[in-house]
Amino acid sequence: MAGILRSIVQRPPGRLQTVTEGVESLVCTDWIRHKFTKSRIPETVFQPSPADHEKYGGDPEHPHKLHIVTRIRSTKRRPYWEKDVIKMLGLQKAHTPQVHKNIPSVNAKLKVVKHLIRIKPLRLPQGLPAEEDMAHTCLKSTGELIVRWRLNPVAPDTTSPNGRAVSD
Repeated sequence: MAGILRSIVQRPPGRLQTVTEGVESLVCTDWIRHKFTKSRIPETVFQPSPADHEKYGGDPEHPHKLHIVTRIRSTKRRPYWEKDVIKMLGLQKAHTPQVHKNIPSVNAKLKVVKHLIRIKPLRLPQGLPAEEDMAHTCLKSTGELIVRWRLNPVAPDTTSPNGRAVSD
C-alpha cells in the first residue's frame, strides 16, 4: 500500500496528484493553465492601435460623447445575460437606434453584446441643439443629428404685391 501511495505522490509536476491522509482525500495540482490567461495573450493585443482609429474613424485625442447603438442581430438562442444587457440598453426592437453616453459603465455593457449590435458615433455638424430645438431634430442613418431650422415669417413690408421678396 505504501508503494502505491509513493508512486502516486511522486508523479511529475503538472499531473493530478491524489494524497490520502486518514479518511479524507486531497486533490491538488501544481499549476493550472487556463485557456485564456493573460500570460498566453501577447501584450500587443492590449495596446491601442492607431490603425483601429483610422479604420473606424475615431480620434483618440477627442473621443465622441455619444454612441448611436442599433441591434442588428436577434437575441434568440443567446444566453440570458446577453438578453438582460440588451433589455438594459433598451434595444429590444431590432434596427431601432438608441443614443447612449460614451462612458466606461455603458461601454462595458456594449462590449458584452458587441456581436449583436452596431455602434456609430453621434456627429453634431450644427453643434449641440438647445432644449427648445430638440423637438425639431432628425437623426440620419449616417449618425448625424440634424436640427431642422424653423422658418420665421417674412415681414409684410418687405414683399412686393406679386408675393416676391424685394431685394435692397
